[in-house]
Amino acid sequence: MIIKSFEFEKLKSNKSNFHLIYGNNEGIKEDIIDKFYLKNFTGELLKYDEQEILNNKDEFISSLLMESLFETSKLIIISRATDKMIETIKYILERNLEARIIIKSSTLEKRSKLRSLFEKGDQMICTPVYEDDNKSLGIIINNFLREYKLNLSQEIKNILIERSKGDRINLRNELLKLKNLSVSKNKLSIDDVIKLSNLAENYSVFELSDNYLAKNSKKVSNILNENNYSSEDCILIIRTILSKSKRLLKIRNEIDNHANIDQAISSIKPPIFWKEKDTVKKQAQSWSTNEVKEIIFKINNLEALVKKNTTNSMLFVSNFVSNY
Repeated sequence: MIIKSFEFEKLKSNKSNFHLIYGNNEGIKEDIIDKFYLKNFTGELLKYDEQEILNNKDEFISSLLMESLFETSKLIIISRATDKMIETIKYILERNLEARIIIKSSTLEKRSKLRSLFEKGDQMICTPVYEDDNKSLGIIINNFLREYKLNLSQEIKNILIERSKGDRINLRNELLKLKNLSVSKNKLSIDDVIKLSNLAENYSVFELSDNYLAKNSKKVSNILNENNYSSEDCILIIRTILSKSKRLLKIRNEIDNHANIDQAISSIKPPIFWKEKDTVKKQAQSWSTNEVKEIIFKINNLEALVKKNTTNSMLFVSNFVSNY
């Protein structure tokens, strides 16, 4: 059955052991898992990538069959799932194995067998998650301010929404910076936002991602040489490139549907600011649609690699943005 991401009451009351969450909004995925599955959970948490399970299917099934001596329940999270997982899921369903399984996937087309299985199954939940719009990001800001008893002007809120680029994870990172600053400063100004934001630097994370997508290798090299990025910055770089790549894919799809490049850029929501349009136009001219899809796939793999090996995170990111 389909339960939308905003239908919280249905998620609370549903006791299904199988939940597919698909789409490109990683922030909403994390929110759903944290709020409805991890909160107050005291059992055994297991995390897998689809490829790990496919490579060791028998071992994975055996782990479900064995009762834990110390834990009363299991929660399994499977990332980057595709239709290749469907036979394993059916096997688990047929044998009523005791485990709650959350499956995370990127965008799934209507003809996807995995999506169809979860949409039609009475004892299964399917939740699509889409990019945050300005309204939903505004709600997140207001809830955050209410929780921590902070005040921000509407102008500052608009700047935060603009710089989050449709990603609630980026937005929360900026809000946390402002919260920490508020401990020593009662009233926060626009200058405070500019100073705290990565965008305020001459060689910012957003400038790096823009030049990477514009295939400006000389500028990318200069930015990397002038900055000493931390492991936290690496995650922000990856997610910024990912967010801009998704926007670029929308533009490329519009162009493929016979729109000229200017029309395609103008059709994007939220609107692209006029200062960015020349850069975005160059990006759209630099990549084919299939190449952008490949970028998105590689970035997802890169993020998983960086999270597993933070010591070499900048090396991985530098190699990625320096090679087309």
